[in-house]
Amino acid sequence: MISIVDYGLGNLKAFVNIYKQLNIDIQIASTPKQLNLSDKIILPGVGAFDHAMEKLSKSGLRDKLEELVWTNSIPVLGICVGMQILGLKSDEGELEGLGWIDGIVKKFDSSLIKEKPKLPHMGWNNVQPIIKNNLFNNIGKDPIFYFLHSYYFSLKSQEYALATSNYGIDFTCAINDGNIFGVQFHPEKSHHYGVQLLKNFALI
Repeated sequence: MISIVDYGLGNLKAFVNIYKQLNIDIQIASTPKQLNLSDKIILPGVGAFDHAMEKLSKSGLRDKLEELVWTNSIPVLGICVGMQILGLKSDEGELEGLGWIDGIVKKFDSSLIKEKPKLPHMGWNNVQPIIKNNLFNNIGKDPIFYFLHSYYFSLKSQEYALATSNYGIDFTCAINDGNIFGVQFHPEKSHHYGVQLLKNFALI
């Protein structure tokens, strides 16, 4: 069972629709009891870093997530802000992140960006996998995904980087450490590329 964490952020129904089309068991989990049924977990997110951390902490789901991810090694996929809160902190706010992957979230330097209106980085962009990983199986050559963000994940060690993209600078857009995965783009909005990635996560 794949659980989509419902803590008040993210387009949950889009994930449900994709997994139903793939005939993969899916649920929206808004209680710890529902999360206990998880074989895989998706942590979505939109908006600001601190707001996401506040919502997650107030949801009553954070302790159960920590237990499932750290103690039980359940695979988790953070998406957009859901990826960013996997880190230690963000330039966007003052709260601490989950600290599951060693890195911090930084704002793009708009002086390096030629495209207007510069920020946010919005729309389709190429993604370049840099190591072999099951998350990108059968994605095809030169995949493109949909992005919407003004901040990016800066890893302490590049050993956790799965893929990069470019927006003024090359930046890490997919990360992995053991059972913990994150993508900055929105697979649920990325047509067949995103469907394949979500299918791959279900098979990890």
